[in-house]
Amino acid sequence: MVKRQAYQFDTFSLEVSIPPIIIDDVNFLCSYMKTKYGSQPWFQENLHSGCISTKDALKFSLIYPLQNLLECKSNMGPFRIRLTYTHTKGNDKSSDCAAETCKRRKIGEPSIVGERSFSSTLENDSSDCCKFLLEKANEPCHFTYSCYRTPFYFGGRYLKYSRNVSQTRWIIDDERMGEASVEEIIGGNILQACQGDSFKFHAAGREDIDVRMLGPGRPFLVEVQNGRHIPSELFVKDIEKTINKMENKLVRVKNLKLVGSDGWNLMREGEAEKQKQYAALVWISRPLKDEDIQCVSSLKDLKVLQRTPIRVLHRRSPLEREKIIHWMKTETIAGSSQYFLLHLCTQAGTYIKEFVHGDLGRTHPSIGSILGCRAEILQLDVTDIKMECFLT
Repeated sequence: MVKRQAYQFDTFSLEVSIPPIIIDDVNFLCSYMKTKYGSQPWFQENLHSGCISTKDALKFSLIYPLQNLLECKSNMGPFRIRLTYTHTKGNDKSSDCAAETCKRRKIGEPSIVGERSFSSTLENDSSDCCKFLLEKANEPCHFTYSCYRTPFYFGGRYLKYSRNVSQTRWIIDDERMGEASVEEIIGGNILQACQGDSFKFHAAGREDIDVRMLGPGRPFLVEVQNGRHIPSELFVKDIEKTINKMENKLVRVKNLKLVGSDGWNLMREGEAEKQKQYAALVWISRPLKDEDIQCVSSLKDLKVLQRTPIRVLHRRSPLEREKIIHWMKTETIAGSSQYFLLHLCTQAGTYIKEFVHGDLGRTHPSIGSILGCRAEILQLDVTDIKMECFLT
């Protein structure tokens, strides 16, 4: 099975699972032996030297033949082979004995299941539960086997150049929204290259489908489940080139690399406190004046109260949030007095569209209220996300 699924590995880890009934039988047998031979010197000598469990004995008997067949050593590596033995009667017995344990606890008697070690004393070795557990089994265990690899984690930054691409796959009433998604473009290519079973895409925040992600890009993490191929540094670079050479040029990847599970910590570190920069194309209902430009640029660390926007109220809790606009500056557009570019740096989680038009008074202050006129946002780009992870 391992060779047929074409895994690449240089070590393997063997996992063995046996029915609880076998473990319980061994525990009861050990207790019985302790009761009957506990005073014998030969028994005390072996008791102190330790006892190998049935599961470990089975595992040790299989490891060496597997090492020869797979031509590699066994250790606690990422590639796992799992052998599972189950028994239907064993499950029933285990449940009955667990019920007996619960009953004993209620009346104050000591538990006899799963709480006695090899060195414990069984006061009543002929209990009904013990006899029941040691009943001869007439059917063999059911055996299943599988192999898998622990997840690979790829970290990097993505740029999104289209205003018709969502971050994740977006389906409403069986209809796809947008022409593609960042998740499918990046995760799909990585999954195919690693020959994994599935993947999960995680990003440090998200932008709306009609918002471009520019500048250094947004940090992301792709978790690949059960990959068959071990990604080398050259292998990762090839994946990055494949994504960046796609004909549609919707998405680009920067600084793609293989990271450990600590990639989560890198991406979550300071995420709540991060700052984000934007560029918004704004229209106002009157010509822009010089004093407007000075007024906007003079505002520093402006506190804004935002109630949950109307456009997301159907899926977000109705809360009021205080956010900070760290700085703003305007850039005029030649030949147009009512259009301008608004560059701003804000606290993470600020609703920029609502900060411009006010959302019917649900965001205050807004650009509209600051300038004393109607304001509308026509286009929005994320130009920077102030986070350290995956910058190089």
